[in-house]
Formats: sequence, C-alpha cells, structure tokens
Amino acid sequence: MKQLTTSATVACGLSLACLLATALSHPALGTPAVRAQEAAVPDTAKLEQMIARFAPTDIGADLSQVSDADRRVLGKLVDASKIIDALFLRQVWAGNDAMLLDLVRDQSPAGRARLHYFLINKGPWSRLDHNQPFVPGAPPKPEGANFYPPNTTKADLERWIQSLSEADRTRATGFFTVIRRAGNSFAIVPYSLEYQGELARAASLLRETAAIATEPTLKTFLTKRADAFLSNDYYESDVAWMEIKGVIEPTIGPYEVYEDEFFNDKAAFESFITVQDAAETAKLQRFAAELQDIENNLPIDPSRRNPKLGALAPITVVNEIFAAGDANRGVQTAAFNLPNDERVIREKGAKRVMLKNVQDAKFAKTLVPISKVVLPPADQKNVSFEAFFTQILVHELMHGLGPHNISKNGRPTTVRQELKETYSYLEEAKADISSLFAIQHMIDKGVLPKSLEPSLYTTFLASTFRSIRFGVNEAHGKGIAIQLNSLLDARGFIVNPDGTLKVNPDRIKEGVTALTRDIMTIQAEGDYPKAKALGDRLGVVRPEIQRILENLMAVPVDIEPRFTTATQWAAR
Repeated sequence: MKQLTTSATVACGLSLACLLATALSHPALGTPAVRAQEAAVPDTAKLEQMIARFAPTDIGADLSQVSDADRRVLGKLVDASKIIDALFLRQVWAGNDAMLLDLVRDQSPAGRARLHYFLINKGPWSRLDHNQPFVPGAPPKPEGANFYPPNTTKADLERWIQSLSEADRTRATGFFTVIRRAGNSFAIVPYSLEYQGELARAASLLRETAAIATEPTLKTFLTKRADAFLSNDYYESDVAWMEIKGVIEPTIGPYEVYEDEFFNDKAAFESFITVQDAAETAKLQRFAAELQDIENNLPIDPSRRNPKLGALAPITVVNEIFAAGDANRGVQTAAFNLPNDERVIREKGAKRVMLKNVQDAKFAKTLVPISKVVLPPADQKNVSFEAFFTQILVHELMHGLGPHNISKNGRPTTVRQELKETYSYLEEAKADISSLFAIQHMIDKGVLPKSLEPSLYTTFLASTFRSIRFGVNEAHGKGIAIQLNSLLDARGFIVNPDGTLKVNPDRIKEGVTALTRDIMTIQAEGDYPKAKALGDRLGVVRPEIQRILENLMAVPVDIEPRFTTATQWAAR
C-alpha cells in the first residue's frame, strides 16, 4: 500500500485531488482490525453534527481588474498549493495517505461523512474535540506528528538532542528537519530530502510561475522560494517574501510549528494565495509607525524592551482565493504574522497579513450569533466589525513585539526554544492580551478614536467564545482560555446572574495590563515551569464557561471555505 500511494502520488502531481482519483481505481484497503474498531468512533448522525459546526462559505475575490497574465500566475500558484496540501497531510501522520485512499472508496453514508470530516481536519482526528478519532483504525494523534519516528517518546528525543554537538543540536531542533530512526539512535533529515518529490514538483511550478509573472518582486520571491525548496535554506526567500509588491500576495512554504506538539520546533507546510486589497492596506499602514512607541511603553521592565525594532514591518490586507496545508485544516486562519525565523524578525521585522474576506465571513457566521447568546441584550449593540478587525490586526502586530531573543543563565537563546511546547499557546495569549493593551494605548494617545473603546472590550469578550470553541488542546483556544479566566479572576469580565457575561469598565484595563506583564515577563525570563503552571491553571474550561458553551451548540464554530474564485481561475 505504501508503494502504491507513493508511486501514484508522484505520477499525477502529488495533490490531494490526485490521491482521491487514484483511490477510485484500486480495491478497498480495509482490514479486520479497522472494521473491529467501528464501534469506537462517532456514528454517522453524530459525525454529521460535528461537521455542521463548520458553516460552508464561499470564499473568493473580485478579479475583474486583474490582468490575464496575473490570472495565469494565480492558477499556477493554486496548482503548487495543491501539492503543499498533500505534503502537509504526510507531515501530520505517516498513515494519512493510505487512510485517505481507503476512505474515498467507501460510498456508504458513514464513509462519505468520514471523508468529508477527514478533509476538514487533514486527518482522522477531530481538532475541535481534543483530537478524538472519528475513523475506525485511527490511532491516537501522535504528539510529534510525523516529524519524529513513531513510538518515540519525548524523553528519548530530549536525551538524544542533549547528547549532540551544538551545531547538530541546532539542526535537530531547527524548523526544516525531521528526525528519523538510524539503528539504535536517530538521524537528522532535511525537508529537501524527506519531501524531495513533492518539493521538486512545487519548485518547478514556482519557476514556471516566475517566468510569466510581471511584478519583479514577485518574480524574485518565487525564484528564491523554489531554490529554498531544494536547498533547505529559507532565509533569502523569507526576506524576498517580505518585499513583495503588487496585486498578488502568495505565502507558500513551511512556517507554523503548532503541529509539533513535542517541542514546537518543526514547521508545517502551508499556502495562502491572495490578492491585495489596496484601499484597506493603505488605511492600515499608519499602525506601522506606532510599533516602536508601543514597544517603548510595554508594561515590563524597560531593560526587556527592544529599543530598535526591525526596520521593515509591512502590513497588508488581502482577500484569499485559496489556502492549503496547515493554512486550511480545521479552524481557518483570519490573519498571520510571518516569518517565524528569529533572524529575519531581528533584522527585518515581520509582515502582518490580514485576510479580510475570511474575517468578514467569520464575523457574520460565528461572532454575531455568539454575541446574542453570550452578552446581555443591552451590550450586543457594542459588537462591531471595526473592533473585531482592529483587534485581529493588532494581535498580529504584537507577535513582533515583546521578548524574542533572550539570555538564559548567560547564554543567548530564544523564547521559543526555552518555552518548548508551551510556547505556542503562551505566544497566542500574549498577542491577544497585549493587542488590547496596545489599542488602548493608541486610543489614549489619540491615534484611534475614543469611540472605539466600548466596542473593543465587548467585541473581544464575545470573540473569546469564538476561539475557546476551537478546543483548549489547540494553541489559540488554550491561549484564549488563559485570558478569559485571568480577566474573570481580575473582575475585568463579570458573570451575570442569568449566565451572560459583561465587561467591567472599572477593572478591565488593569486586568489587561497585569496579564500582559505576566506573560511577557515569563517570556523574557524563558521560564518554562511558570509557563507550564500558567497553562495548567488557567488554560482550562471552567464550569461557568462550559454552561455558556453548551448554549452555543447551534452556532457554527467556524467556516468551511469553498474557494469559488480558485475553482474558476485555476490553471487550465
């Protein structure tokens, strides 16, 4: 079966669509062991309820002003993204390809539902339900995904990593390597070798795209990213990505580390193919000028502030036409802040990308209905898209502020390396809570209108329930739980007698500042035990919150995108 999957995948382009087509031409691969576990997974009715938490939503953009050449560029980028989709599937779990082939041939109602939910989750585990398996035969989701050998413990890996030379330790914990068995030990394998077939084809498509692209900065990025796929050195292409100008904004490569639940070391492949919203981007550029002032006023010891942020900190608003890999699994991304390479952040800053059409959809399909359950009627009028959009924007800005490169016991290191698996949820909590601090700072300074203040905190309160429904096993959901519980303890949020929640204007700012200080201090000190303790204490769903969540069962948790524009303009 492995050889069948590999050879068939290479022959037809290494995409999920290809895997589905291949499956239909071969007999079913089910086993008695798989069939015996049928009763251990949700039945069809329950699975349909789980699927219904994702509201099918058309996602696209107006391309009427896009040139024919740029439409061809978009089509080829979508083709390359389909390869990324299949590559990510293999990063999640070594058995994903075979299971997908099996599922696509099952024409029963249960089989159709399992295939549908498998494609949403990019695997047989429900990400909203603490990674509960929903396909017979699926093992527990591996914490280290497929970045590490099966049946390897975190402790085994830690001992091996500590035995390495400094240079090899850097490679072993780097973004772009996997760890494989080598006799009784382990070996470090670069992505360029581990995913050689997929990356060679993706690189070829990027070069073809560069050849027809008319925007020089886009040509440069595509060429350098194609080189990086084969060399495993992403630095130059990350810098080139930050300098892209023009209508088309592609993000394609290995970036986020959430899938690696062992160490948050390994970058998962993803792709966002987008077109710029020039008018909205121009409105938001004023925030870039405020970053240093916000950094200078962070509520932490002044010695822990960065006196000179990276010079290049572009902010761009785009509309998404296609997403793949880690960018399209489970809950959809509304904005992102990249790259994650500390070298680039230190030297160049980071780019903040806002996916406006995705945010529009999330606000309408999830946040507005949530607010009608969570908030008392008098407060529902304060929920606004402006506050929602602004908070997400500043959340992404705040990823680039605060501690990143630190010193621990006299040695240079990074927050990510010291906080290990706690890094992702603490960093998400930091970006969220400090975004409220930063927006309030800009309101007090007169950069933003005072009229934004009431809607800011009320919209954020409603939005915490949008995010906590992602599950506290997921970085964003756990980060939100930390904030929600902290602000409840500080009485910045108050539970009403009828079970709804409200903002306490007398305590909310104090609570926001205190949690911002606590999290950034933990990061600055690289204090893993404190990070772990904070997550264990506050990263949970308390009974009063669970009761509200139970009243939200009929509200979609997120959207299931249907990429209408990509379907129309894919390469022909």
